[in-house]
Amino acid sequence: MVRALVTGATGFIGGHLVEALAKRGDRVAAMVRQTAMADPLRRLCSRLVPGDVTDFDSLRTAVAGADVVYHLAGCTLRPADFHRINALGTENVARACAAQSTPPVLVIVSSLAAAGPAPNGRARTEEDRPIQVSEYGRSKRAGEIAAQKLAAQVPITVVRPPIVFGEMDKLSYLMFHSVARFGVHLVPSVGRPRFSLVHADDLARLFILAAERGARLRSPEQNHAPYQGYYFAAAEDHPTYDDLGRMMAAVVGRRRVATIHCCSTVVWMVAALSALAQKLRNQPGPLNLDKAWEMTSGSWICSADRAAGELGWTVAAPLEQRLRQTVDWYRHEHWL
Repeated sequence: MVRALVTGATGFIGGHLVEALAKRGDRVAAMVRQTAMADPLRRLCSRLVPGDVTDFDSLRTAVAGADVVYHLAGCTLRPADFHRINALGTENVARACAAQSTPPVLVIVSSLAAAGPAPNGRARTEEDRPIQVSEYGRSKRAGEIAAQKLAAQVPITVVRPPIVFGEMDKLSYLMFHSVARFGVHLVPSVGRPRFSLVHADDLARLFILAAERGARLRSPEQNHAPYQGYYFAAAEDHPTYDDLGRMMAAVVGRRRVATIHCCSTVVWMVAALSALAQKLRNQPGPLNLDKAWEMTSGSWICSADRAAGELGWTVAAPLEQRLRQTVDWYRHEHWL
């Protein structure tokens, strides 16, 4: 029986991973900052472990005895906390693993943002040189680099997901709601950039495969293979925002959807106003100036060929079927 520790277990992706691990019989420990907020995990986890990625001592205790550590905890909405949580937090997790007498396998969940948008519109591969366009992306890349310095001591694999959607996802819900309720789909571009997506269940399976037989990072001194141990995840389709709007309309039962394109100037203005409102309320939101950099940087598509070839990973269902599955869950839970 594999003893697994999951950081970020209370998040949307973490919930899917914990369920996948529990179904296959792993002994799952979930690291949580507040155990009172983790009640849904109790039926799936053998234990809840208090801890915080910014607290090295709590991490060292949480990691003890684990065979595999899945590091999903991160910050996506508060730019002021990006470096502290995404970079230093990841470094702390890797150090805590290295401090064990038998270091566990460490699977780090990074982001396509750490690699950057598609070079010249071509699907990005793991061998492409990373070029970040946002502070979020730079913080995730800094976490990767910090962990890689410990690659000689800890077996580490990094997975870089693109847009992730699925049951329990509150961000994707906003788009589904707009299409279902108003028949409107907002597109933050006047062009036709393409995007990679992956369902959270498919992504969870990739994490498990990466832990079982993924290639491991090489230390910086072994620079003949600087991007070994990195994997992208993506569904086979790379739709435009227009395509995605039509697919969403089809699965929610709308015959037509009004697609409204917003030029970069409008995106930046709305992002600035949103950032100001978030600052006044002291509450993060899905759109800020950092996110505007990503939204106006062209296509975000990546190739999952390495994950398919080295790990045997494939998506379990086509993109439209996964979108329908997500909508069915939203309706069952009365979100839509």
